[in-house]
Amino acid sequence: MIINAIPREECRIGILCNGRLEEIYMERATAENHVGNIYKGVVTNVEPSIQAAFIDFGQGKNGFLHISDLHPQYFPDGHSHTENVGHKMPRRHRPPIQKCLRRGQEVIVQVTKEGIGTKGPTLSTYLSIPGRFLVMMPGMGKMGVSRRIEDDSSREKLRSVLAELELPEGMGFIARTAALDRDKEELQNDLSYLTRLWRAVENRTKNDAAPAELYRESDLVIRTIRDVFSDDIDRIIVDDPDVAQRARGFLSIFSPAAADLVTQFEGPEPIFHKYGIEAELEQLHSRRVPLGSGGSVVIEPTEALVAIDVNSGRFRTEDDAENTAFKINLEAADEIARQLRLRDLGGVIVCDFIDMRMESHRKEIERRLARNLRDHKERAKVLRMSEFGIIELTRQRQRASLTRSVYQDCRHCRGTGLVKTIESVALDVMRLIQLAVTRQHIQTIEVSVSPDVAYLLQNRKRRLLHELETNNRRVISIRPDPLFSLDQVEIRCTDARGRLVPHT
Repeated sequence: MIINAIPREECRIGILCNGRLEEIYMERATAENHVGNIYKGVVTNVEPSIQAAFIDFGQGKNGFLHISDLHPQYFPDGHSHTENVGHKMPRRHRPPIQKCLRRGQEVIVQVTKEGIGTKGPTLSTYLSIPGRFLVMMPGMGKMGVSRRIEDDSSREKLRSVLAELELPEGMGFIARTAALDRDKEELQNDLSYLTRLWRAVENRTKNDAAPAELYRESDLVIRTIRDVFSDDIDRIIVDDPDVAQRARGFLSIFSPAAADLVTQFEGPEPIFHKYGIEAELEQLHSRRVPLGSGGSVVIEPTEALVAIDVNSGRFRTEDDAENTAFKINLEAADEIARQLRLRDLGGVIVCDFIDMRMESHRKEIERRLARNLRDHKERAKVLRMSEFGIIELTRQRQRASLTRSVYQDCRHCRGTGLVKTIESVALDVMRLIQLAVTRQHIQTIEVSVSPDVAYLLQNRKRRLLHELETNNRRVISIRPDPLFSLDQVEIRCTDARGRLVPHT
């Protein structure tokens, strides 16, 4: 685990496996991060048509709360429904949201997904507070074991230890993968820590007026060590002495034997350059990802979905096209899962693999991709490969993608990736002018455009502009503006008295 906390405006954490970047986490000091925070909010609007409510939780944009994320304590009959960990009530059995919430009502909510674009954050009244080994779920019943622990004997062994714990009333708990091979005392200490946190939240709930923050998630360093650290990590290298000390302090409480794994980086060059992470981060913003065999994967995020295309490139064997396609697709199934995690891409994802005839090959690609995605903490659902070699999947997303965190839309093309040619813009301007000169009340026409378009108009279109002025007795001026993008046009028309008038 490599932690880059210098400069302090941004913290970045990379997880390397055999020298290769497998996970990346980034957080800027100026960026708003609400996921995991708990708030006392106020219902501002209830929308029966979409079975959702909008909540003011004091952080700018209102949050979105769907009926499926509404705890039964808010149902009309209150606490008559009890839900156990991992067994939420199906949507069809829930009452309409308009019978559960009303405008002005106070609710305790947790942010589960950051707002993206114009959308506000996604909220839930199913609260969860993570510890090192357990996750506390207030208002739920019983103990559960993380679905990521798949071995039956390990699950049973962990359940037997959990059964010996002293659970507070009205609390549910989920044992995390880090709880494996931990003794009763370690789990009980974690449980007591979480219980103290929840008591503090309850006190703030009683005393603070809505909207109010009741619980704030830990910073990126502590959060990542808590959620990601495992016995597989053999070193934690940090370039900031203060951050290294905080990491040691956290581990000394929750995993004392691991505190000595934290070391401070002393090298002359930046830590991410030293371990080759910086170069890999630059590649994450490229559309094309090369594969070892010579093929490639092209990743195209759009507004509606993420499109991924697998290409064979120069790796072609005419004698055995089927095995060639199978080999490239296997590499692609591994790389696609890795790229989805590194780029933090989610939503609907469509993967177009190279066509294969053999059903056994097609099924192996499905299994390989699904198995790789199971290692992610973000939930994913993979559908069967279609006859055209396409696999559709959905992947959970909690915050904006890595690219959206680093880049913004181009001010020239406004995110489309395309701008009109200079000639096309000039023709558009000429049409606008030709329309404006037909309006009797217009006397003066002033057009502001980019310098390149202005140069073309003032030279190649000079004679035509002069004819329009002379024949229609109008004054036409072209004004270059260096701040204008290539296809940006602004037309200003005035009458004989200098008053602004519309040109359309």
